[in-house]
Amino acid sequence: MTAPPPIRNVALVAHVDHGKTTLVDAILRQTGTFAAHERLVERVMDSNDQERERGITILAKAASVHWKGIKINLVDTPGHSDFGGEVERALAMVDGVLLLVDAAEGPLPQTRYVLSKAVAADLPAVVVLNKVDRSDARAEEVLNEIYQLFMDLEVPDHHIEFPVISAVAREGRSCEGVGMPAADATLAPLLDAVLRTVLAPIGDPTAPLQALVTNLDASDYLGRLALGRVVRGTMRADRPLAIVHAEGAAVARKPTELLAVEGLHRVAVEDIPAGDLFVLAGFPEVEIGDTVADPADPDPLPRLTVDEPVLRMSFGVNTSPLAGQAGKYVTGRHLRDRLNREVLGNVAIRIEETEKPDVLQVAGRGELQLAVLIESMRREGYEMEVSRPEVITREIDGKRHEPIEEGVVDVPDEHVGVVSQALAPRKGTVLELRPGDPSRTIVTFEAPARGLLGFRSQLMTQTRGTALLHTRHRGWAPWAGEVPHRRGGAMVADRPGAVMAYALDNLQLRGELFVHPGDAVYEGMVVGENARPGDMVVNVIKEKQKTNIRTHAADDAIKLTPPRELTIETAIELIAEDELVEITPTAIRVRKRLLAEPDRRRSAKTTA
Repeated sequence: MTAPPPIRNVALVAHVDHGKTTLVDAILRQTGTFAAHERLVERVMDSNDQERERGITILAKAASVHWKGIKINLVDTPGHSDFGGEVERALAMVDGVLLLVDAAEGPLPQTRYVLSKAVAADLPAVVVLNKVDRSDARAEEVLNEIYQLFMDLEVPDHHIEFPVISAVAREGRSCEGVGMPAADATLAPLLDAVLRTVLAPIGDPTAPLQALVTNLDASDYLGRLALGRVVRGTMRADRPLAIVHAEGAAVARKPTELLAVEGLHRVAVEDIPAGDLFVLAGFPEVEIGDTVADPADPDPLPRLTVDEPVLRMSFGVNTSPLAGQAGKYVTGRHLRDRLNREVLGNVAIRIEETEKPDVLQVAGRGELQLAVLIESMRREGYEMEVSRPEVITREIDGKRHEPIEEGVVDVPDEHVGVVSQALAPRKGTVLELRPGDPSRTIVTFEAPARGLLGFRSQLMTQTRGTALLHTRHRGWAPWAGEVPHRRGGAMVADRPGAVMAYALDNLQLRGELFVHPGDAVYEGMVVGENARPGDMVVNVIKEKQKTNIRTHAADDAIKLTPPRELTIETAIELIAEDELVEITPTAIRVRKRLLAEPDRRRSAKTTA
């Protein structure tokens, strides 16, 4: 019997903002993984600009540290529901989890979600009560809530005897049990608990190779990369490998590069033994769930499933009169190449052709995921037009069905009414109300996926940022009917030019504006939302007529209400069927599909 490899594979799971990425930073520092010449950056695992700005982890990432002669692979997972597929695939790579819970906030909706996935995979947990230095920390109560959560999930008895570590991740301090770590404490108690609790991987390094592909990435130099874990055998860089696909067909060839995770870097290696994580290049046709096997014995492992996309929207070339002024990549070829590159490394995104060669359909798991993709492209210098997201429907028993989402909102008691009022017009139904933390309530609901477009931003606005929302795909239900999404019509500019304050002063009484004085507009651009139903064609470049007559009333200073600032999320939720969002590196504008008013009138007659 071969000795187990000196490896531990651990995933960090928690609700959004409970400190997973900060804890990884502290572990990397204390184990000397940062080289002396490397600059220490906060939240180093959140390497993506948007991850830093939004304060969330979007992509599951791996790093490794060495502790007492044992290599610990740490997989940092997203806490946000739109990227829940990343969590599920990360758990397939590990033998245990570090469950972080905020010592003041306690277990929240995403904590329950990720823990239920870990329990389903029979993974032992090390519970970390983080932020015990908070003035409102209630570590004992929170620990009881965690025990209750384990009971609710009907965890096997041997998993309820989990070790408990109290920590201040930001300062790299920890201690066993419930308490306050000493001023000179380190993360040694936490790392020792990992070695005691998480078993070494089981796998014979001399057996025929079997490795599971759990994620994809892309490199400008190496193309599509397969990421995963060697289950048994040893993966070698100098020998042919077989990729076993869903249909059972196997493709065998030598890899162009075999990489292992060392610290924060991927380094080329000659071989990777059973139990360790791998990064493999040279197989552009590889998909998530495929097995990397010995060509002489291509024995597939059980496949991983990936959440199906539920929303799609069209991405097209920017055709507005202001196109090409700010972007670097503006053609259909640029757009297609960039989206094809995205699909290489992002398994949750799907691309389909449309009748128009310069327009592509892009499908994803949720509006946040699609907004993150659009924002990434915008920052890279791309211009595009995108449509309002629509749900992907199915025919079941001859009837049209749509995806249904189950949601959990953790909200202060005074805002419970806001949640139910926001859900009613969106065809949402409240399933359960139960007390959460002191003076907070947990609202469980279900609603059609299309009804939740823009729900998160509305909820955050109306609860002053105090609500926490988690949603997950519940299944399919018959089409629920029309969901209203915008109360008023559009204010549409009737001519090109620069916006004048005098014109806005007269228009702001008619609705809410989206433009500032001095902004460039064009015919067909939506400059505001009408307070009444129906579109209104307006002149926003109208100047005040100069005369010799002066009156006190006429010379009053113009006072403008600040316009609504559109983000990608609010713009794609706001637009109607006959509108598009124009996105450039410097601007987000809403426009009509047909810019000329006679064309819009003609189109309305033919569709009526």
